[in-house]
Amino acid sequence: MTQISIQPGTQADLRQTADLLNEIIAAGGTTAITKTMTKEALGEWLMANPEDATWHVALAENGTLLGFQWIGPYAALPPEACDIGTFVKTGQTGMGIGSKLFDATKTAARKLGYEWINAEIRADNAGGLAYYRSRSFETYARKSDVALADGSTVDKIHKRYDLT
Repeated sequence: MTQISIQPGTQADLRQTADLLNEIIAAGGTTAITKTMTKEALGEWLMANPEDATWHVALAENGTLLGFQWIGPYAALPPEACDIGTFVKTGQTGMGIGSKLFDATKTAARKLGYEWINAEIRADNAGGLAYYRSRSFETYARKSDVALADGSTVDKIHKRYDLT
């Protein structure tokens, strides 16, 4: 098995990160993001609030990006909570990448002063729901008929992970 290293995401990771995310978007069905992202647009999201947001990348020993995870503020959440986004390369799920990313993310969230993490997952994303359930996230809300940028609608499940 490939050695996986986790490190904070940087500007240098944006090209691979955008490529990975766009591959997931093109496959459809797992992310609420429906429009492809340029590395510049992705950088604006991932690095917009360095004082209260962070992201980590998972890299194979050859430098290939295997996944990334972001946490940061979200207007619909109270200030003691952050939102999370997790993305793993297509075909690489179930290999421990998400677990290693989440270990780094929990530490970072605590250092940033957050008390809990919110995950908003498409209700039809069985893999995402299983991932967050396996990390001990608890369901606390459901939104029905949420409109996505492409005009489609999905239900979303909100899950919570308490850091305290």
